[in-house]
Amino acid sequence: MAMADLIARTHGFMEDESGQGTTEYAILVGVLVVIAILAILAFREKVGELWNAIAEGINSL
Repeated sequence: MAMADLIARTHGFMEDESGQGTTEYAILVGVLVVIAILAILAFREKVGELWNAIAEGINSL
């Protein structure tokens, strides 16, 4: 009896797709973060210049 219950629960768990969307969004966010990090590393010098320009503009207010 316990084995049949375990099989029924496992079968129900495998058919449940409610968490699938959340997993896909998490993977998408992870990929976007990696792309953003690579872009910052590739354009490190320009990003630093832009950051300094913004900081100087704020400090001059």
